[in-house]
Amino acid sequence: MSEISDLITVLQKSDLIAKCPRCSEESKLSEFLIWDGTGNHPEQANDAIDAHEKELEKAEQELEKKEIRSDTGAEQKAIDVGFGKTIEKLIHLHKEFKFPLADCRFLAEPIDVIIFNGSAQNSVDHITFMEIKSGKARLNTHQKMVKDAINDQNVKVEQIK
Repeated sequence: MSEISDLITVLQKSDLIAKCPRCSEESKLSEFLIWDGTGNHPEQANDAIDAHEKELEKAEQELEKKEIRSDTGAEQKAIDVGFGKTIEKLIHLHKEFKFPLADCRFLAEPIDVIIFNGSAQNSVDHITFMEIKSGKARLNTHQKMVKDAINDQNVKVEQIK
């Protein structure tokens, strides 16, 4: 034990320079608090430990807040998606929905509804691809590709016999 104490004393009285592995700052070893670690910590070390424990506790509290916000956001998004999927199935019951139900075919993916305008009267004059969104929802990648193909008139009718 006295060998370690003697070594610590020599280091503290030396002009040796140490480089901090964290910030790369160089300082004399005589400026550092050095002890053998076998007994109680010096008071200065206890103060540093307390300060680091408080920092850690604060960081844990911040992380918990972020997790709660993240969970709340994910939960709200799940509710919104569920609501949107329900609306897609019931939209034809809405008073603003101006298409005869007999003209509509519900697909869900990638497009919610295809409306064969006039089908109920045996006279289809055009076809409408309808995507139903609520809130801040936007078209996903597949829906955008379908929209682009339609807008580019890249639509075919095929028959299999």
